[in-house]
Amino acid sequence: MKFFENNFTYDYSFPAVSLAYFLRYPNPYSRHVLTTDVIDRHVDPTTGRLHSTRLHLKRSKIPSAMLKLLPKGISGAENSGQSFILETSVVDVKEGWMRTESRNMEWTGILSVVEKQDFRRLGPSSDEVTSLATMKHQLQPASSSSNLAIDSKDEKTAVKTKVIFRSRLGQVMMHRAKKANGDTQPEEEAPKRNFLASWSTAGIQRTIEIIGVKRTSDAVMKSKKGMNIVLERMRHGGIVGVLEGMRHDREASLGNHDGPWKRVWLHGNRGNEHVYHHSDSDHTDDDA
Repeated sequence: MKFFENNFTYDYSFPAVSLAYFLRYPNPYSRHVLTTDVIDRHVDPTTGRLHSTRLHLKRSKIPSAMLKLLPKGISGAENSGQSFILETSVVDVKEGWMRTESRNMEWTGILSVVEKQDFRRLGPSSDEVTSLATMKHQLQPASSSSNLAIDSKDEKTAVKTKVIFRSRLGQVMMHRAKKANGDTQPEEEAPKRNFLASWSTAGIQRTIEIIGVKRTSDAVMKSKKGMNIVLERMRHGGIVGVLEGMRHDREASLGNHDGPWKRVWLHGNRGNEHVYHHSDSDHTDDDA
């Protein structure tokens, strides 16, 4: 098992950062995210906390460095180019914190990745916290004479990220080999084989987990950049600016390929079939 930890502070208020988290896909640094669906969302009547469960579909494959460690064919359909991420979150606006957890739904037999994030408001005390009504007012589209109050110098938001990596690949392979052999090896050879198998298993697991840690370090940096872009859009254009940016990034991710995802996205609403065109190319897609 390996761990990756990172601490970061956004120069934006907690209401802005928490909202940007839910509006972060797609952005120029995450155009590989194809869809986001809300499975469940409710407010706890006792605590007033918002609970959400979402499912993200991403373009993703097993890294080539990991594939080299796998027996041929073991990745199978799991390396089809798409993967699901399950995300759960709890937001307490009054106390000024949000906790999230994301985990991969594919490739769990090769590498299980669980990311936990803790967002905390820094600055004003609980008596000065922005209320839900004020938060809603702040997030209206900015006019020519005023900007959103999302980058207050008196309030920042700290984020602590912890990612846990656990590979069970060697255990799965050992179990399969044991079943294939029918446990027929002589007793005197069993300790030696078990020792070698255990050593090999641990080595494979460690290598896969280290690869996951290295990739996550880059992914976390891209995630920060993506969040900052969403926050900038929110500052200058409010919710309308964020949604316009999302539309632009969605078009850029689909490109000129008239595949099923593009047709569904552009023509999902039969009563309002509009094809949008954008000439902007501010950022280059950089899949994480």
